[in-house]
Amino acid sequence: MLELMEWIVEAGLDGASETDLVDGFCRRLVEHGVPLTRVVVGIDTLHPVLEARMFHWHRTKNETTASEYTRSSSRENEEKWLKSPFFYLLDSGQRSLRCRFVDGDCPSDRFPVLGDLRDEGITDYLAISTPFGKPITIGLMDSLASSWSTDSPEGFGDGQVRLMERTLPFLALAIRDVSVGRITETLVETYLGRDAGRRVLGGYIERGVTERMSAVLWFSDLQGFTRITDTVPPEQVIPLLNDYADAIVSSIHERQGQVLKFMGDGIMAIFSGAGDGELCNRALDAAEEAKRRVIDLNKRRKAESLPWTRFYLGLNVGEVFYGNIGSEDRLDFTVIGPAVNEVSRIAAMCRSLDQDVLLSSSFANTAEACSARLVSVGRYALRGVGRPQELFTLDPEAAVGKETACVRPAG
Repeated sequence: MLELMEWIVEAGLDGASETDLVDGFCRRLVEHGVPLTRVVVGIDTLHPVLEARMFHWHRTKNETTASEYTRSSSRENEEKWLKSPFFYLLDSGQRSLRCRFVDGDCPSDRFPVLGDLRDEGITDYLAISTPFGKPITIGLMDSLASSWSTDSPEGFGDGQVRLMERTLPFLALAIRDVSVGRITETLVETYLGRDAGRRVLGGYIERGVTERMSAVLWFSDLQGFTRITDTVPPEQVIPLLNDYADAIVSSIHERQGQVLKFMGDGIMAIFSGAGDGELCNRALDAAEEAKRRVIDLNKRRKAESLPWTRFYLGLNVGEVFYGNIGSEDRLDFTVIGPAVNEVSRIAAMCRSLDQDVLLSSSFANTAEACSARLVSVGRYALRGVGRPQELFTLDPEAAVGKETACVRPAG
């Protein structure tokens, strides 16, 4: 037993994945004489979409598989969940449930999965809940649920059950540690943005430390959003924001852009990490894709008699400071600089110029490969910006929607 516990600790410290931990643990139990046939291990998670992760081991397979359960799929399988041994343990507060088919002890009418296992030749079944204390509980991740089955004619021996029960807490701690790391990465990337999240986790957290860089800036908001919120039922506002955010953010992410923040119906994003010309190309491709997705979204929302709208977008390119800004106990990972103020003013001009997309003159000059896609709308003074500048928009008569409209260098 000591050897097995030492292996779990070493594997956990080495950063082994959940599947490797479950696989190695099960194989070593078999080596210690435990006649395992199949094992299921599950743990809740803290994720905007996912609710739980499950790991499945079977003696005849060479690897442990992982599966993820979304909140919607969990609701669809709610009846199955309510009749499962895992729910029984959660609801009753019991730590374990054992079913020895060889002794005729199988309440399959209460737990349908036990009837399925019996039909598969399973002779003994053990479900265990390993709880975490409140100080280390995160969201609903308050325990590790596991089930252990064998098709051995005699079932599990008492000593084998004790071995599993005494070593399982070590596995639970190791899996919890990996899961917490996964949750941390998900949360910082979800709330800060992908690049900002990675930088924060990498130790880039000192207040006032910023990086000066050139970037393409994206600022968009929804047309007539104030009017919509004043005229539609309140319960429709958040789904509307989510629908349009899905369309716009996915377009930005697919072109390697980074969404930094949501400001009501507004979205601030940047494109960085390459030459300015390439970044402008990516931003224009993202703008075209966002327009296509919003058109498709509006068709669906109109068909469902839901409120719909379009979006305004300003694009600019310039130098910014990117990093941690704020107080000692509340920081924001964001961008600042004159170019940021300028892009918000450009986006605000969309309404008065009756344009969905407006680009700065510096953006148009930088995006030389995409000049065929752009057309000037005139020279304007921007509020809070020292000098008037020429603004551009996407030419509706150009090859709209075709990313090949930007002539990129070969190779």
